[in-house]
Amino acid sequence: MNLKNLKDQVIVITGASSGIGLVTARMAAESGAKVVAAARNEEALKELVKELQEKGHTAMMVKADVGIEEDVKKIAEAALKEFGRFDTWVNNAGVTIYGYAMDVSIEDMKRMFDTNYWGVVYGSKEAVKHFKGRGVPGALINVGSLFGDRGTLIQSTYAPSKFAVHAWTESLRMELENENVPISVTLIHPGRIDTPYNEHATSYLDEQPIHKGMIYPPEAVAEAILYAAEHPKRDMFIGSQAKAIKLIGANFPRLTDKLMERFMPPTQYDPNRPSNLREEGNLYHAGYGMHERGTNIGWKRSSSMYVKASKHSALFKLAGVGLGILAWTAIRRSR
Repeated sequence: MNLKNLKDQVIVITGASSGIGLVTARMAAESGAKVVAAARNEEALKELVKELQEKGHTAMMVKADVGIEEDVKKIAEAALKEFGRFDTWVNNAGVTIYGYAMDVSIEDMKRMFDTNYWGVVYGSKEAVKHFKGRGVPGALINVGSLFGDRGTLIQSTYAPSKFAVHAWTESLRMELENENVPISVTLIHPGRIDTPYNEHATSYLDEQPIHKGMIYPPEAVAEAILYAAEHPKRDMFIGSQAKAIKLIGANFPRLTDKLMERFMPPTQYDPNRPSNLREEGNLYHAGYGMHERGTNIGWKRSSSMYVKASKHSALFKLAGVGLGILAWTAIRRSR
């Protein structure tokens, strides 16, 4: 399957007003792609499009809530009206809740699924319908999470929404392949990424949600997304931590339970900062826009070597061997 070069593409990006989506939109535009930026924050989108156009890039905006099917249809219609097509659709928009499973309300859980799962379903359907109608190869890229491969504590209601995204993506990929439909379906598996994700979160905690530990830049996710837009890829893992958690969790589930029960909770909040108010989260309304990074604490990586290795088969195999050795060493030490 041959996908177009980015400079010849029209690319739709949801959740483009901040974080991963914002960085991806900027990097796509710098590569020459025509950008269709979608999000709930209209003012941020206007600022983004103005910024890109002033640099000589081609971009347009669509105010949309991906949790509403009609809004997602509006994104596709706007792209077709302006450019006559789109070549890559990126389902990136997402929200999260920090709180223990029994504390989070069913209403909040359902709203999170509207965005994280149903938004991906709506976007996937629009993309597949368009690519099928054109009869030419296109790329559908869904942004999952390391917590879509392995459950966790505190974000215990967020993880199921990403599990659903992973299962949807795999199932859809198989159906399209079985029908010989030329669509590249890629699942992105980000590790901990330094975005305003924590500041936008709806929090049931007393302490402010954050990422602690090894944290990857949003540019690493954007790099993976844009690579998949040009090269058919099944999965792209952002950071060895994302791949390692998947491998260890699948092969040593009880060990992983114990390790996560002990070490995961304190890495998700800052005991020195009171939490934002619950209603300040972006679950039901747009969060602030035009910020690429958040207020996270830890080793902030400048890139992901795993992403770079996955773009080159020999390096990718070497990285896989290295992860296997690390996993085996961890298992031996735990005995």
